[in-house]
This record gives sequence, structure tokens and C-alpha cells, in this order.
Amino acid sequence: LNMDQEDVAMRDTKRRERQAGKELPASRHSAATLENTDSSIGLCGWLLVGFSVLLMLVTFPISIWMCIKIVKEYERAIIFRLGRILRGGAKGPGLFFILPCTDSFINVDMRTITFDIPPQEVLTKDSVTVSVDGVVYYRVQNATLAVANITNADAATRLLAQTTLRNVLGTKNLSEILSDREEIAHNMQSSLDDATDDWGIKVERVEIKDVKLPLQLQRAMAAEAEASREARAKVIAAEGEMNASRALKEASLVIAESPSALQLRYLQTLNTIAAEKNSTIIFPLPLDMLHGLIKK
Repeated sequence: LNMDQEDVAMRDTKRRERQAGKELPASRHSAATLENTDSSIGLCGWLLVGFSVLLMLVTFPISIWMCIKIVKEYERAIIFRLGRILRGGAKGPGLFFILPCTDSFINVDMRTITFDIPPQEVLTKDSVTVSVDGVVYYRVQNATLAVANITNADAATRLLAQTTLRNVLGTKNLSEILSDREEIAHNMQSSLDDATDDWGIKVERVEIKDVKLPLQLQRAMAAEAEASREARAKVIAAEGEMNASRALKEASLVIAESPSALQLRYLQTLNTIAAEKNSTIIFPLPLDMLHGLIKK
């Protein structure tokens, strides 16, 4: 029974350790793995380190200038001692010491980096070929992962941005590409950020700069837009004529109820014509004479 209880306790402990490892993000888990590796460099390594310290003491005050290094506020230094990353991760900003002959370091720029995505020929979901370019803003979030997990983080991020742009735009229609640029940029940022998490890269922002259409497609879209505008103009003109005819009908009914209203309208028209400087001569003709002619 005691043996069974011990086995159950060991299994529970292992299960909790696995769950704790799964709850850590990928970047944190990788960083913890790098920092918790066995830092033992062996007997030969310690002998070389001791010889390096002795050499530094013998050549002291000259060697101090080789041991003191400075990193700027926006930089971090990854120190390698006999090929192993020192415990504590990146150093800086400020002063730090290295041992001659056994230590080497790499400076990592932590500032935000911007690069343009070259124009990509993309075939959209509705089989239209467009040329799209953009811009990506990213920075190094974990200097240790950026040095230890990938050869060139900048080049890898650039290539990944190009392929991500093609993959995201390949699932969109032309109308969606032209109207939903913010959503496309957000999807690209999420995809890039997830893919570069193991490299210690944080993608801050992605923007679509320009969408270039083929010349024939531009002409076809212009002709379609012109035709739609002409159709709307004709519909609006027809609606105006219909509203005008209704208004004239209502006005004629009002004038028919009062014969003097037509005479007043006639005088108002004469006043309007007389206000303009022209050589038009108007002879007023009484309406009673017209009624007599109509009867005959």
C-alpha cells in the first residue's frame, strides 16, 4: 500500500509539473530553459577561466581597458563564456566586465525597427491579381532568444512578413482588400506576433500602404463607376420630372379655383421679365379676348 501511495504521489507531482510548463508562454518557457541550463563548463573550462583571470591580474592596469565594456541605453549585451550564455541573461545598459580570451559578447538593439514589405503580387479569392505592399514595426523583446534561437532575426522577420501578407490577402476578395485594410493589418500583426514569439520578437504594428490594380481592371472599374453614376443621374432626373409634374398639377387646380390668380401670375411673370435688361417687347393681351376667340 505504501508503494502504491508513493507511485500515485509521484504521478501527481509529474502531472502538476507538466501543467505548469504548459501554462507558461512559449517565449518565457524557452527563456527559462536557456537560463536554467547546466552552466558547468568542466575542469578544462575552469582552468581556462582561471588562466584568464590570472592573465588579467598580471597585465592589470592595461587589461582593464579590454575587460570593461559599455552598452547604450537602447542596447543589451549577451555574454558567452566558452560558448555558453552566462546566467542572468542580457547585460546592460551601462558598464559590465568580461574576461579576456574566454568571453565574447553580442550587442542587440532593443529599439523599434521599421521595414517596408516589397510589393507582392497576390491572387485574391475572386481570382484578381493585385500588387500590395506594407510596412511592419517590430522590436526585440527578449535579447537572449533573439541571439540563441535564430541566426538572423531581422531577415527572418522580413521574409515571414512577405509570406504572411500573401497568405492573408489570398483569403480575401478584392472589395474586402480595398475596404477592410485595418482588419487585414490586425490579422497580419497577430500571425506575425505568434510566429516570432519564440525568437524574442514583438511585432507592434502592421500597415497596408498601397494596393495597385492592373490597368485593364482600373479601366473596367472606372467604366462601371461611370455607368452607375449616369444611371443614378437619370433616375434622379426622372424623379425630379415626376415631382415637378405633380406640383404643376396641384398648381393648376389651385389656379382653376380662382380665375384672378392666373392674372396675378401673368403680372408676376411680366415683373420678372422687366427686371432683366433686354430688348423684349411685351404686349399685354386681355384674357377675355382669348375666351371669345376660343368660343368662336
